[in-house]
Amino acid sequence: MLETYWEPVWLTLKLALLTTSVLLVVGTPVAWWLARSRHWARQPIAAIVALPLVLPPTVLGFYLLLLLGPNGWVGQFTQSLGLGLLPFTFEGLVVASVIYSLPFTVQPLHNAFDAIGEGFLETAATLRAGPWDRFFFVVLPLARNGFITASVLTFAHTIGEFGVILMIGGNIPGETKVLSVAIYDHVESLEYTQAHWLSAGMVAFSFVVLVTLYTLNGRARAGAFR
Repeated sequence: MLETYWEPVWLTLKLALLTTSVLLVVGTPVAWWLARSRHWARQPIAAIVALPLVLPPTVLGFYLLLLLGPNGWVGQFTQSLGLGLLPFTFEGLVVASVIYSLPFTVQPLHNAFDAIGEGFLETAATLRAGPWDRFFFVVLPLARNGFITASVLTFAHTIGEFGVILMIGGNIPGETKVLSVAIYDHVESLEYTQAHWLSAGMVAFSFVVLVTLYTLNGRARAGAFR
């Protein structure tokens, strides 16, 4: 019984960690390009990145289900590789979470990169630092707080995902039954005590995340004025 109770918690943490890790790798170059590029496609791409913020999760989940399903081009591609279909698997949850949480990674990084003045990069260039050296030794340290904010927001947002997760993963114990789905399952079964404990845990977690984020941002602003 205890193992069944904690199973969705560990599955949710695993999903959040994987999603955050993937998005930090994928979102960093996207945010850097959006902050520095003057290409005509910059605004449309920024709008696409931010689309999950305004779309209902069920709408996004529905189209992902079609795209990843047997008749979608992604589903046909994964089947041709012998990987099977992604819907109703943990891997499918990771793909859906990465897409759904993309703006929570890209936007804080975009703001952090935007705040870096050209003077720092020009000074590094005069010292013969190449593009990669400037990025890793100048940009990344200056954007540290942006990376912290992006990591915390992405992790917390993934923990609370429901609509997209339910559409793509369903309710398979040990595979796709994450914390939010487990709470819904308990409520649907009129098991309010179990739902209360899981919900209270999420409320406490969300509160700690917000306090941590506000504290870090406050210290960053205080340090900027010293």
